[in-house]
Amino acid sequence: MNIENKANKKSSNNQPIGIFDSGVGGLSITSCIKDTLANESLIYVADSQFAPYGELSKQAIVERVNKIADYFSAQQCKALVVACNTATVNAVESLRQRLTIPVIGVEPAIKPAALASKTKHIAVLATRATAQNSNFLRLVDQFKGDCQIHIQACPGLVDLIEQGLHNSPQMLDLLYQYIRPLNAFNIDHLVLGCTHYPFVAAHIQAIAGNHVTLMETATPVTLQLKRQLDAFQINASIGNTARYQFLSSSPNHQQNQFLSTIWRSDLIFNSFN
Repeated sequence: MNIENKANKKSSNNQPIGIFDSGVGGLSITSCIKDTLANESLIYVADSQFAPYGELSKQAIVERVNKIADYFSAQQCKALVVACNTATVNAVESLRQRLTIPVIGVEPAIKPAALASKTKHIAVLATRATAQNSNFLRLVDQFKGDCQIHIQACPGLVDLIEQGLHNSPQMLDLLYQYIRPLNAFNIDHLVLGCTHYPFVAAHIQAIAGNHVTLMETATPVTLQLKRQLDAFQINASIGNTARYQFLSSSPNHQQNQFLSTIWRSDLIFNSFN
């Protein structure tokens, strides 16, 4: 490889990674990526105007996902992280067919939960669209082993998290409504099947009980991204100054406050059209 080609490869490797979710939920994964892959530049899109994806049709989800993917392509992103369970089960395969860059999706941690379960009863909290999706149900059947999987759709949770109402009476009422019945099944693992849910994990844990292990996906997704960057040899250069950009299809004050808290820095969402 000549000097010019080496320079071009280095420049290409320092291109950003695109990450998106229907709202701020994917920041739970984005923060983990930032902490683990410190040299990587990131562009995050919160498609909040259309949140929650869990209440949209599959066709509407695919249309939004394709629009965001086209934007990332225009920004010359070297990899794409679908930081949304609902978007993953509905659209990740079509994305992989359209794009030549690595596409990393989010899968609920059913397999590790099933392997670790002693009571053989596991629950999954998910959006309505995920809970009813045939790809998700096949994933459950594939990895459940000898466990019983109790799937609980949770309409309303994403909306409250997007509004910054993490500690509101409405949030607690919904969480009690969704989680308390699961305790009757003697579950010992509870899978958070939406990237928004880790932001209310403390409430979920308190209602489920300390004997229940919560399972989330930020670390597995980050490790899979790292494996893909290694495999394609597109890791950012050591010493590269990472840049971060945040966009939202419906930016608002609550989102900016949330972003600043998660990122531990004064940041705002710019508009995504």
